[in-house]
Amino acid sequence: MPNGGPGPGTTVPADGLFGPDSISWRVHADPSTVLGGLRALLLQALHPLAMAGVAQHSAFREDPWGRLHRTASFIGAVTYGTGPEAQEAIDRVRRVHVRVRGTDPVTGLPYRADDPELLLWVHCSEVGSFLGTARRAGLALTDAEADTYLREQAAVARLVGVPATVPVPATRAELDRYTARVRPRLLVTPAAREAVRFAFLPPLHGLALTVTPAWAGLAGLAFALLPGWARRMYGLPGWSLTDRAATLEARALRTAALRLPRSWREGPHLVAARERHGV
Repeated sequence: MPNGGPGPGTTVPADGLFGPDSISWRVHADPSTVLGGLRALLLQALHPLAMAGVAQHSAFREDPWGRLHRTASFIGAVTYGTGPEAQEAIDRVRRVHVRVRGTDPVTGLPYRADDPELLLWVHCSEVGSFLGTARRAGLALTDAEADTYLREQAAVARLVGVPATVPVPATRAELDRYTARVRPRLLVTPAAREAVRFAFLPPLHGLALTVTPAWAGLAGLAFALLPGWARRMYGLPGWSLTDRAATLEARALRTAALRLPRSWREGPHLVAARERHGV
């Protein structure tokens, strides 16, 4: 099993993509990934073609929790799973992407989920959110380790379909330059606003009265952790936490979560990986 991660363009090794000494293990095992995942969804929704694909082909309205669970399961399998587990998760995503295509009603542009541009946007929004949120919440990573994380995760982008001809950001500087290039194409569409409403107030059924305020607070913090330009695009009133206040809240939430038993905050793929490696 590799201690770190594979280089971009490699296939899935029999022992899996990442080992216990990889930065991907550290970042994805951190309690801040819940906030990072919500932040990623809010950021991804700003790409009109990516959001059109979700709106027209995803069951997020009827089953938002199922979609979140499937996303978390994919990340868990790819990060901590054996080679066959990671490959199965990747193949499943690629099969779904082949079927997702259509036309964005806002821009009139065609889209397909396996378009390298959209794959790269989703990837960069995700890894940038996980990394940035974890560091702001207090996970101690050097700049070199942060770049290592992006380099490790570039291999995942290749495996889900980003071709070798399309550069995948492998450092923080490259990620910043990529985001600056994409920003002019971003747009808050009606579908994006609907997705934000679901992020803040998903259907909670019988738990609504007790869970809704806590979940809305979590979503509000994830929104506050977005870059300022993204918050201004959404223009949501009432979520005016300063960057410093959002960082302090994220650190407080992470500190509280770390006091919980490990069995409460670690997913099944990580638990199985720890047992496999004796760590």
